[in-house]
Formats: sequence, C-alpha cells, structure tokens
Amino acid sequence: MIVKTPAIVILGNGSLATARRIQQLFPDALIHGLAARVEGADLTYTEFGATLRQLYQQDTPIIALCAAGIVIRTLAPLLLEKGVEPPVLAVAEDGSAVVPLLGGLGGVNVMAREIAAGLGIAAAITTSGELRFGTCLLNPPSGYALGDLELGKRFVSDLLSGQHVRIEGAAPWLAQAQLPEDEHAQLAIHVGCAEREPAANELLIYPRSVLVAVSATVPDLVNAVRAALHNAGIAVQALACLLASDREMANPALREAAWALGVPLRFASTAAEAEVSELAQQAVPQLLPPISVGSGIAIAVAAQPLDVQQIGRGRGRLAVIGLGPGAAELMVPAVKAELARANDVLGYETYVRMAGPFRADQVLHCTDNREEMQRARHAFELAAQGRSVVVVSSGDPGVFAMASAVLEALHESSNANWHAVELEILPGVSASLATAAQAGAPLGHDFCVMSLSDNLKPWDVIEKRLDLASQADLALAFYNPISRSRPWQLGRALEIVRQHRTPETPVTLGRDIGRPGQTLRVITLGELTPDQVDMRTMVLIGSSTTCTFPRADGGSWVYTPRWYGVKPSG
Repeated sequence: MIVKTPAIVILGNGSLATARRIQQLFPDALIHGLAARVEGADLTYTEFGATLRQLYQQDTPIIALCAAGIVIRTLAPLLLEKGVEPPVLAVAEDGSAVVPLLGGLGGVNVMAREIAAGLGIAAAITTSGELRFGTCLLNPPSGYALGDLELGKRFVSDLLSGQHVRIEGAAPWLAQAQLPEDEHAQLAIHVGCAEREPAANELLIYPRSVLVAVSATVPDLVNAVRAALHNAGIAVQALACLLASDREMANPALREAAWALGVPLRFASTAAEAEVSELAQQAVPQLLPPISVGSGIAIAVAAQPLDVQQIGRGRGRLAVIGLGPGAAELMVPAVKAELARANDVLGYETYVRMAGPFRADQVLHCTDNREEMQRARHAFELAAQGRSVVVVSSGDPGVFAMASAVLEALHESSNANWHAVELEILPGVSASLATAAQAGAPLGHDFCVMSLSDNLKPWDVIEKRLDLASQADLALAFYNPISRSRPWQLGRALEIVRQHRTPETPVTLGRDIGRPGQTLRVITLGELTPDQVDMRTMVLIGSSTTCTFPRADGGSWVYTPRWYGVKPSG
C-alpha cells in the first residue's frame, strides 16, 4: 500500500501528456519538469540526478518517464539495502510500458498495475512470488508487519519450489491469494500478536493490534515497554502505537521511546489522577481489561489492527519556514519536506503562493502582511489541535520575518496547549545573502543588516544605528529601504552613510533576486539616488575595503576581502 504521494519526473515536453494521464491516478502528485526543456510542469528542476536522488532519500515514490537504465544508473550509489527504498518506476514517454524497478516491499507492483490500468497496458511485473500467488507475502497490507525478512525470502523460495502451505490465524487478504494451501502442510503462515521464536518453516505476520499506554515517569521507557510486552507474551512487532496523557505531551522521553520502537505517539485527555490503564481502556474498549504492568505501563490488545489515527491525537507541530528568495532550487530540502507534511499553511498571500503548489487536502490561510501576531496565534491554535502547521516567510524566517512573531506569541501566552506544540524554525536563504551571492561577495567580511522601516522602531534609533555602523566601517544591507508611505527615509539614511564613506564605495542593488524578472546593478554610492530603489530592492553598501572588477561576461564582481588593515602575505 502506497502511503506517500509520488513524484512524477519528466525530461521533456514529449512526456507531459503521459505525465498528466498518470497524475489523474494520483491527484496530489506533482509533475517535476526539467527547466528550459519542459513547459507546464508543476515544479521545475535543473539537474535530473540530484533531483531523483533527493526524492529517493526523502522516501518519496518516484515515477520517472524515461529509460529504466537512466534511473538505475542515477540511483545506483544509494542502493545499499533492500527493504528500505521507496517505490521507483520507469514509464515509457508514450505510456507504452510501465516497469517497476525498486520498492517491492513498498508497494511498487501495486503502483505499476494501477498506472498500467490507467494507461490501458499491462505492467511489466517480474516478481516471481507475486506472479505466482497474486500477492507479495513479504509486503503485507497496512496494519500488519512482517516478522523476519530474510527468513521470509527463504519461505517464499520454498513455496515457489512447489511446497504447500497452511494458514494459521486471521488473514483476510490471503483469502484472495492463489496459495497452494494444505491444512497438513509443513510450511505455515502464522498471523497473530503472540511472541514466537522464528522458524524456517514459518512466515510470521503480526497484526498491529496492540496499544501500550505509558507514563513518562517510567525509567528507561523503551526497554520497560519491550520487557512488558515480552512478559505478556506479545511480540513487539504487533505494537501499533504508544498512548500517553496530553499533560505529558512535551516530554522528550515519550518522543524518544516512540522513535526507538518505530511507532506513532498519541495523546489523550485525562484527569490528573488517571492511571494509564484507564487510558488504555478508553482507547481500546473491550470486555477484557488491559494488562497492567506496574503503575506506568498498561497493554491493550484489540481483535484486529488498530486505526491509529482514530486513537487520541498526535502532538501538534508548528514549523516556521523560510522559502529563500523565491527560486525553487534555492529552497532548502528540510523546508520542502515540511511543506509536504503540512496540514495547514499560513502566511502573507504572496509568500504562500510562492510555496506552492499544494495538495487538495492542504488548507491555506492567507492574510495581509500586517497581521503577523494574529497569524502567529492562529498557527498555535491549529497546532494545538494536533495538526501539522507551517508559517511561511520569504528569505529566512529569523530575519525581519515570522520567527520572532511566533516566539513572541508563545512567550506572551500561558496556554499549556500552545507550549506543548512541537516548534521548529527552519532557515532559508535570506534576501541579503541571495543578492550578495549574485554580485559575488560584498558581505564577505563584517557586515550589518538593518531595516529602514520605522513602523516598529523609532526613526531616531535607526539613525543612531546607521551612524554607528557606518563609523565602524561595516558593510551595510538595507531591508525595507523605501515605500510610498516612507518616501524620505532612504535619502536621510544615505546622508548619514555618506558622512563615513567615499562616493566611490560600491553599491549593489538587487531587485526580486531569485524571482522572475530579477535585476542586479552595481553602482557607486555617489551615483545612488532613492528613485533607483523600491520596496522590493535589496541595497548592499560596501565598506572601505569593498572592491569591484569586471566580469568576463560583462558587469562587475563585487567582494569585500576577508582581511582588514594590512593584507596578510601568502
């Protein structure tokens, strides 16, 4: 069963029609097209190999519309261990062939058949067990876990050699398989949550039907859970989730235990004096009471696999992200991953649109750029409900952006649910750094970053800081240099800077860097006038050591040497 949304990767416009047909089968999937060769893709990329490897490492299913050999050679350095790869398929550009390449244990053959059916062709399935039996025994459906992969491979090999099998336990999906069943067979598929010693003649499949309610006060929680399951005769592979009181939501011991056990962590509201056995009973109500293990662990066993999403709620997550200057290739991978997992995306509408495209199930909350604190509070309210929330900033969220507003909202709040939210700040490439990189290295030595907006700080403070930074001979980066409501501030700022800089000082003007229509100009401080700048312009003013020299392709390189004073020898 495919859990993650696949990425459809194409190299040319000739593949686009087929990609759109496949996209109809996976409506949330995005088409990644090679820049300058594909028009109309949802996303663009510049390097096929790097893009494919990044998707693979993010565990994203890949549908590549190109030759299978290209995909294999591209991913070959990453193929370290079977059983941990996402599904990877190669599809002919004209839709005439579908070849599953990797991810047999991740449902790649299921995907291949679905794509093939949508294209009106037969999938090129080569997996022997699936061809023979109509199911992949080593990839049980959601809600079930395979016991031992290596023993499983031998077991399937024995079946393929002609041996018969008997089925012990409830395995509804196996009723649809074409297995050579015999109630007296030596080989057995055992489905159940009881702990068993692995044997060569058994394929162990565990229904994830066990919940363990825990308290963070239990010492060495991971090993305590394992010991409790063992003493109860329950296999750890049958564990579906951990459950704890929402009063302990922020406790790192719970998070670490769930991660170590490889299961989700859920929370439920309880009275302060409630025992973990009550938690377990509420989550899995049945005639038999939960198995209590001391005061901090209780085990509940359901009759069938548990739907974890219906048990309590997860810990909410709030990520404040920086998109970078605008170009998709300048967005850091962690930010892309965060956007992919989000339930809700909040931000100034211009920046939210920059972060897309989005899936149909993702909720966008677009607001005016002057509503930062309201946006931050709204984000916490959503995250406190157990949702995954993203607050979007352009550039870096910590540079005149939303990270400070979010932290301020949390600092001012006494709401325990807000403080229990998992909060993370993910950096982005700031406008000043993006502009500097385009020009060369004008910020290559000590520099000062300032906003010339006096909306949130007095102008006399800005003037004082400008004067001191200029006296200190720091390179300067100006955000919010000018606007219709602030038309005179930049002119006054330049007057202050010119008291400490020569007219020949290099100035870099970067407008919409990283976005369509970007412009970059290198002039001098003597040439700079306020009418050359608008709100979307980054202004970089050099120090006394900042230099320029001609580029081979025209224009100028700008850099500030790493040394100051006397240039070191060598």
